[in-house]
Amino acid sequence: MRAPLSWIRDYVELPADVTTEQLTDRLTALGLKLEGLHRAADSITGPLVIGKVLTQQPEAQKNGKTINWCTVDVGDANGTGEPQGIVCGAHNFGPGDLVVVILPGGVLPGNFEIAARKTYGHVSAGMICSARELGLGEDHDGIIVLPPDAGVPGEPAFAALGMDDEIIEFEINPDRAYALSLRGVAREAALGFGGTFTDPAARELPVPNDEGYPIECRDPVGNPVFAARVVSGFDPAAESPEWLQRRVTQAGMRPISLVVDVSNYVMLELGQPNHTYDADKVRGPIVVRRAEPGEKLTTLDDVVRTLDPADLVIVDDSGVIGLAGVMGGASTEISASTTRVLIEAAHWNAVDMFRTGRRHKLTSEAGKRNERGVDPTLPLVAVERVAELLVELGGGTLEPGITLVGTPPHQPTISMAVDLPARVTGMPILPEATVSNLRAVGCAVDVSADGTQLSATVPAWRPDLSDPFDLVEEVARIVGYDEVPSVLPTARGGRGLTRGQKLRRRAGRALAGAGFTEIVSFPFIGEADLDRLRLGAGDARRRVLKLANPLSAEEPFMTSTLLPGLLKAAARNVGLAATDLALCEVATVTWPRADAGAAPILGVDARPSAEQFDALLAALPEQPWTVGLVLCGEREQAGWWGAGQAATWADAIDAARQIAQSMGLTLTAEASDRAPWHPGRCAELSVNGRVVGHAGELHPAVCADYGVPARSAAAELNLDTLIELADDRVSAPSFSSYPVAKEDVALVVDAAVPAAEVADALRAGAGDLLESMRLFDVYTGPQVGEGKKSLAFALRFRASDRTLAEGESTAARQAAVDEAARRLGAVQRT
Repeated sequence: MRAPLSWIRDYVELPADVTTEQLTDRLTALGLKLEGLHRAADSITGPLVIGKVLTQQPEAQKNGKTINWCTVDVGDANGTGEPQGIVCGAHNFGPGDLVVVILPGGVLPGNFEIAARKTYGHVSAGMICSARELGLGEDHDGIIVLPPDAGVPGEPAFAALGMDDEIIEFEINPDRAYALSLRGVAREAALGFGGTFTDPAARELPVPNDEGYPIECRDPVGNPVFAARVVSGFDPAAESPEWLQRRVTQAGMRPISLVVDVSNYVMLELGQPNHTYDADKVRGPIVVRRAEPGEKLTTLDDVVRTLDPADLVIVDDSGVIGLAGVMGGASTEISASTTRVLIEAAHWNAVDMFRTGRRHKLTSEAGKRNERGVDPTLPLVAVERVAELLVELGGGTLEPGITLVGTPPHQPTISMAVDLPARVTGMPILPEATVSNLRAVGCAVDVSADGTQLSATVPAWRPDLSDPFDLVEEVARIVGYDEVPSVLPTARGGRGLTRGQKLRRRAGRALAGAGFTEIVSFPFIGEADLDRLRLGAGDARRRVLKLANPLSAEEPFMTSTLLPGLLKAAARNVGLAATDLALCEVATVTWPRADAGAAPILGVDARPSAEQFDALLAALPEQPWTVGLVLCGEREQAGWWGAGQAATWADAIDAARQIAQSMGLTLTAEASDRAPWHPGRCAELSVNGRVVGHAGELHPAVCADYGVPARSAAAELNLDTLIELADDRVSAPSFSSYPVAKEDVALVVDAAVPAAEVADALRAGAGDLLESMRLFDVYTGPQVGEGKKSLAFALRFRASDRTLAEGESTAARQAAVDEAARRLGAVQRT
C-alpha cells in the first residue's frame, strides 16, 4: 500500500515537527510495517524548472509531421537569463502557458539524458516535458501545462508537480484490510500521535428510495449489502484533473480515464472497492447469485473464464456481466462514448472472494481488499463519493434513485477482564489506559459496575477482532511493544542443558576443531536425490515421509539422510570456485514408522490429555539426530613448503573417529559396501559391535551427478546411538615427562585382514607401556607374496613414573608381535 504523505495529512492533524521517519517508525510500531520511502523527484537529476512559453512557431516537416519551434523563459536557471530555444512536437499549449522544462545536463526516468542537440534544423536546448516523460502518468501526446499561479519561470518545478511529496509504502498484514486505504493509514497516524482524525467516510447520506436501479440479491450470506446509483449526462470527453491523476499515480495505479480514475481514487481513499458500468449497456435489473454450471464471462482483461458454481456473479438479462468483488465484465465496460454511468459498491463475504480469486488465478486491487474483509457500512458511502466526483469533474447529473439492498452484519461484542492486557504483557497498564486505548481504535466500550470487566463492540472496519486476546494486542501495540519488560525466567536449581544437548555440542566442537564448517540445509529431498545417491529399491532410506503441502513439487519428501543437502552445498561452493571444502551438519533425519497411524486433529481450546499426547507421539516418525560430513579438494594446502594433500576416505573416517573420541568411544572400521560410497572404499563404523554409521569415498557417479570433485569423501553417523553409548566423563589425556622409546614393526598378513584388527592385536599385546601407535606404510608386491600385504607401524612406549629400562620397550614390542601372530597369523617382516 502506497500512501502519499500529503494525502495522509488531509485526514489527520499531525504535529508540524513530525518528520517522515518519525511517522513511519511509529506506524511500524503500530503494525503497519514500512516497506520503503519514495519521492518522484528522486528519479530525476539536473535542472527541472518552470518555463513560460514566449513564442511558438509551427513548422511543417517533409515527413508530414509538424513541430513547434519555441522560445521559453526559464529565468536564470540556464545561467544566462536569455530565453531557451526548444523543439517540441506537442500542440496542446501556446504562448503565455507555464510548462515544465528540463535543461541540458538533466536526466529523466529511464536514464534518459538531456543535451543540447540539433534537430529539425534547430539546436534544441532542453525538453518541454509530458507526464509520461516525468514518470507521472501515461499521457505522452500532450505536455504538462501548469496553472497560471504555479510559480515563476526558473523556479524548480517539483513542488508545482507534487513530485516533492514523499510516498510511504507499507507492508500490510492480511488481517489489516482497513489499512489498504488512506482512511485506515490516517486513522493509525492519528492513533500514534494523538492527532485529530477527519474520517472521509463521515458524510450525510441520502435516504434510499424505490426509484433506484433495480437490484436483487439471491445470496445474502455472500452479499449482505449492495448499493447503487446512476449519473446521467456525463461528458465522455472529460479528462481527469492533474491532482487526481497525480494521487492515483502516487498510490501505485495507472491513470486511465476520468470514470476509472475516480473509481480507483475512492477505493484508495476509503478502502471500499466499487465498480462502474456503462448504464446503457446493462440490460434489465441486476441480480447477484451463484454461477450456474458452464457459464462463461469475458472479464476486463479480455480473458474468457469458465465459472464455478461457487462463484458469486453479477448478471443482467443478457447474462453474467461481472465476477463479484473481483473483476467486472467486458460487455458493460466504460467506453469513450459513455454518458450514463451506473455505480455500484457492495460488501462481499471475504472467504468467497478469496476462493474465487484463487480458483481463477485472478488478482486485482478490488479482490485484494474484498478477500481480507471490508467495512460493511461503506457501500453507500463509496457510491455517493464516486457520484459526487463524477458530477463535479465530468459534468453529470445525479438521478434521484438511490438503491441500498440489505443491512450490514451485526458487529460482535467481546467481554474481557480489564486487567487482562497487563497480565498477558507484563506491562503496568492501568484499567483507564485499557479502556481509552480500545476506544481509540474505534471500539464502543462499557465497563462493569465493579470496574473489573468490560465489553467492547468491535468497529465495523475491524473484522479481525474476534476474542479477548485480539483486544489485548490492540492495547499492547498502542502502549508500545518496546515497553514490554525483558525478564528472563529463573531456572530451577540443577537445570541446564540436557545430556543429549551437551554431547551434541561436544560432537560439533570436535568437528570445528578438525577444520569443518557447519551448515544448515533444508530437510527436503525428491526422488531425484535418492536416484543420484544410487540407493537400491530395497534401501531403507527410500522409505520417506511425503509432505502434504511441500515448498517445491520437486522436493516433496522429508530427508532420510543428510548427504543430499551437504552435497548440494558443496556443489554450490565448487561452482563459485571454492573447491577445498570440509562441510558438516548436525540435524535430524526422518524415518517413517511402518505401524504409525494417523495423527489426531486436536482443538485449541484446551490442553491435550495424556492419551491424546500418546496418540500424537505414536503417529510421529522417528527423527534421530545425525551427523553428516563431506570433504573434497585439498585437506592440506600446497605452498612453498611442498605439495598439498588431497582429502581422502581416510580423512572422513578420521573425522568420525574424532567425534567418537570426544564421547569417550572407540570406533571400529570394517570394509563394507553401501551406497552412495565407492564399493571398495567404504567403511562400516561400529562401537562395541553396534553399527553407528558409514564413511569413505563417494561413488564416482554420485560425484558426477551432484557436481562435486571426483574422489570426494563423506561420512554419516547416527548421533543418537553414539550419545546412548557415550561416556559422559571423558578423561583428559595424561602426559609423561619421561623419555619416549621408539620401536617400528612390519607385519605380513593376509590381504583381506583389516589394518584395524592388526592394530588392535598389537595394542592388546603391548600392554600399558604403549603410548601411541601409527600405521605409516602399506606394501603389496612380490617381496611379501601373492595375497599378502605388509603393514608397518610406529610404536611409541613411555612410562608415566620412570625412564624405561633397557630392554623394556623391546620386550613390549615383541609381546605385541606375538599377540598379532596368535590372533591373525601375522609374520614379522625382516
